[in-house]
Amino acid sequence: MRYSPSHKRTTRRRILDAASAAFRERGLATTGVDEVMRRAGLTHGGFYAHFRDKTELVAEACATGFDQAVTNLNRIAALPTPRARVRALVLSYLGENHRAHAAAGCLLASLGSEMARLEGETRIIFAEAFQRHRARVAEAIALDPDPVENQRRANALLGMLAGTLVFARTIPDPVESAALLSQARRTALELFAPAQSSS
Repeated sequence: MRYSPSHKRTTRRRILDAASAAFRERGLATTGVDEVMRRAGLTHGGFYAHFRDKTELVAEACATGFDQAVTNLNRIAALPTPRARVRALVLSYLGENHRAHAAAGCLLASLGSEMARLEGETRIIFAEAFQRHRARVAEAIALDPDPVENQRRANALLGMLAGTLVFARTIPDPVESAALLSQARRTALELFAPAQSSS
């Protein structure tokens, strides 16, 4: 049966969305093509009509995962002050909902350590997508009118957020994990969105 180009695009998008969620939830090494296709509601045999191999799927799914953050970043960017924008980012990123739902969460916190060990095309595409993501975060929070300083501060904030989320997810006690998130939220806001700020 011959499918239309639009049907093929829609199916490819389903596979990418399923892969992006599965990789964030389970990791790259333990998530096979069978699992991705099952989540997408498709058969294994249809995979190769869309992707050359798992390497190509991983690369594109990671780019998709970073792109999925754009809606939230646009919402943050629309807030009127740097303090309000940082507050929105910190509270959503270091929330217990984000900690509990890795499949829909930050790709960096879920897969960054795995990607750092890879070589070749997949790592290059991940790095390029992450570079775009870092720039989007900096643009969204707009902490400083100087672009270099703004990116520097955004990098520091993003690093703090991602590292804290990883810490929180490794702590099995939910009360202790929630306390860590709460403490980190307070510290991040003190550092990047102090209450006495006039902005």
